[in-house]
Amino acid sequence: MTEMDYKYTLLSSDSEDCQKRPFLFHVDNNNQMNLFAVLEVRKDNYRRWGGLPCFRKAKVYSIGLGLTVMSLVMASYILTGDKKGLLITPSPYQYSTLNNPGLLNSHETDLSFPFNLSSVRDSTNMKLVIKTITSNIEFSTRQLPDLKDLIKYEQHMFSVIPSTFLPNFTNPCWYEEYTGNSTADPYGTNLYALYSKRFRTVFDYLRNAFREHLYRQGNKYYRFRCLPYFYIIGQPKCGTTDLYDRLRLHPDVRFTTFKEPHWWTRKRFGIIRLSEGFHDKYPVEDYLDLFDLAAYQIQDRSQLNASRSQHKRNIIIGEASASTLWDNNAWVYFYENATAKGEPPFLIQDFIHAVQPNAKFIIMLRDPVERLYSDYLYFGIANKSADDFHEKVSESLQLFESCILEYSMKSCVYNTTLNNAMPVRLQIGLYIVYILDWLTVFDRNQMLVLRLEDHATNRKYTMHKVFDFLSLGPLTEQTEAEITKSPASNTRRQADKNLGPMLPVTREILRDFYTPFNAKLAQEFKNDSFLWEKKSKFM
Repeated sequence: MTEMDYKYTLLSSDSEDCQKRPFLFHVDNNNQMNLFAVLEVRKDNYRRWGGLPCFRKAKVYSIGLGLTVMSLVMASYILTGDKKGLLITPSPYQYSTLNNPGLLNSHETDLSFPFNLSSVRDSTNMKLVIKTITSNIEFSTRQLPDLKDLIKYEQHMFSVIPSTFLPNFTNPCWYEEYTGNSTADPYGTNLYALYSKRFRTVFDYLRNAFREHLYRQGNKYYRFRCLPYFYIIGQPKCGTTDLYDRLRLHPDVRFTTFKEPHWWTRKRFGIIRLSEGFHDKYPVEDYLDLFDLAAYQIQDRSQLNASRSQHKRNIIIGEASASTLWDNNAWVYFYENATAKGEPPFLIQDFIHAVQPNAKFIIMLRDPVERLYSDYLYFGIANKSADDFHEKVSESLQLFESCILEYSMKSCVYNTTLNNAMPVRLQIGLYIVYILDWLTVFDRNQMLVLRLEDHATNRKYTMHKVFDFLSLGPLTEQTEAEITKSPASNTRRQADKNLGPMLPVTREILRDFYTPFNAKLAQEFKNDSFLWEKKSKFM
């Protein structure tokens, strides 16, 4: 089913929509649509996806048994799907009554969604939920897509990025013929510049340096283009910002003008926030523009080395978007056919591998239990508390259970609507699921997997592992001290620290949930530290 097959009506963003009935998302009867394949169009904060937190409103306002039954019907409808229509909820934290008689009749005999409002905080009930989940875990291999199918969906990208790169550079670079007007602004239409003041400032400099870096051969002009040599691809709240800030201090490393352009996972689909719908797709040229500042320096250093007997090491470029490892939420809107198990036909790494088979990747992980709480504190807006976190965890686990009872684990992990519906992002901590899928296209020696706990206690050790992995040269003692001894970046805010730790019962529940995934990760990398059995010494 293509994007154009969707017929939907946008919902009002007013808070009063909480009391309006939902719209239906119509799908042709002849087309199958996977569980949870529903587009939620709303104006709330995109980190707080999902309609189930409205259950809390139902309890607060004591609407009564009838409304509770309605909410169960709505949840069952989302979770079981329907070939005639799918539900679009108005807001992640607003409740909508379900007053479509035909829809109610079609589901009144199938209320199998196991969400018990009276037992959200019941530890015994949650242990049963987790037992159900863990008994349905299976780590299956995926079928790799054909290159021709990848090209079908990204024809323009494959026409812009060459199949081979310049041989005398460590970084993947090439010369691209420049056919634009010599007086035109080469960055005038770049969508990153349109949405970011920071980019506009950088592009002001690049605009002035652009023409002096054009290479002329005959009557044609060429510009020097580059992709990253390496990517920091995950995970959120695992120290990627700190690693990025330290690597930026290395004299032979350059990055994009700011962290997390999210092009592979979001911008190339026109997604800034799913809650805002779709914007114009960012073309690959806009993404490549982000590396122009570094490309100019690579070009200048190459010319300098060619004119002198003294040789300086090649510069390498990095890109750090913590969504790259895990975020495939856009697939359901743009790819026609899911696999037989309801899984995405293509993943982000398939496209990266097709254009950069020799790329390197750095993954920062931490105890997934602590990661989830940190994620909640960082992205939550109001009314944050250990109690609220516990409730959100409970709701999310029961949603995950509902999916895994009917579908494969991997289809649930990559299920866009489930990910949107869960009040906390449980799926991001299922590290091994994503890593195994990356290992289907990239070799293990192309990946460096680090733990935040090790980085926090011995930065010099982890940074040397990174330097060796990237084949970076030796540093002076002063430069190394600047890199390894600078204060940590992006630490927890004081207001969030004041909220204290999560509840012990929440920690126990989450520990039980993540344990089998951690065990598989430890087994795969032959490293028991990925079990996270010892309590972290930092928040």
